[in-house]
Amino acid sequence: MSRALLKNLAAILAAAALVAAPSAHAQQREFQPQVGQQGKDVVWVPTPDEVVERMLAMAQTRPEDYVIDLGAGDGKIAIAAAKKFGARSLGVEYNPDMVKHAQRNAQVAGILGRAQILQGDIFATDFSQATVLTLYLLPSLNMKLRPQILTMRPGTRVVAHAFNMEDWEPDEVSDVEGRRTFLWIVPANVTGRWAMEVNSGGNSEKFDLRLDQRYQKIEGAALLGSVEAGLREPRLNGPNISFAYVDNKGVRRDLTGRVAGGRMEGSFRADGGQEGRWTAVKK
Repeated sequence: MSRALLKNLAAILAAAALVAAPSAHAQQREFQPQVGQQGKDVVWVPTPDEVVERMLAMAQTRPEDYVIDLGAGDGKIAIAAAKKFGARSLGVEYNPDMVKHAQRNAQVAGILGRAQILQGDIFATDFSQATVLTLYLLPSLNMKLRPQILTMRPGTRVVAHAFNMEDWEPDEVSDVEGRRTFLWIVPANVTGRWAMEVNSGGNSEKFDLRLDQRYQKIEGAALLGSVEAGLREPRLNGPNISFAYVDNKGVRRDLTGRVAGGRMEGSFRADGGQEGRWTAVKK
């Protein structure tokens, strides 16, 4: 082959490469997800917009919230959290092509600064700083994440589309055009024995309190000498706790308070209008 022919062939190949490069780039830029495409742990099925809005509404999402969406897909939950609810948000998605697609969606929506979509494995991601956690995963994946979710800050709102968490009963179930959404509020850990002190008008009463817990459901007793006075209407909502007991004089006290690690405190109101404060320290 002559030197001239070789030069012509090289020129043709170079020109073809220049044409092919933009074409390949365009294909990458124009990636569009397909319903049912296989992901790392699940296939991709988009959540309808009205379901996204209900999930964020039932979590009472506010501008001060930090929403993390595990398995972000096209980014619509993270984008809606920022655009419609004013929150900061983060979507975690394993597929790098989907991540780029979601980032472009966030850019088009004009909220790329408040909504981030990052490539990552949801089981290797630290989502402990979320105040709202959103999920659209299979039941087995919800259960795999559940132990980590239960260690999150009490009061964190967790919302899921379609699938529950087995024996951890939701705090709310909503239906949106035939699709089901679930809300859980991460409860404080109150199981155990507490040293109680109740104060009113300069008088102080001390006794122990025993609490048993199954997720947000609690029961127990005020240990008043030889009497275990069962708690009435005990309730745990995130870090907030309330219950009542009747003392050995037949006086009912209704207590409300807040849990902060190994300490609880709050106020009470008794029959006859007596009011006061109470504290408890975990033994």
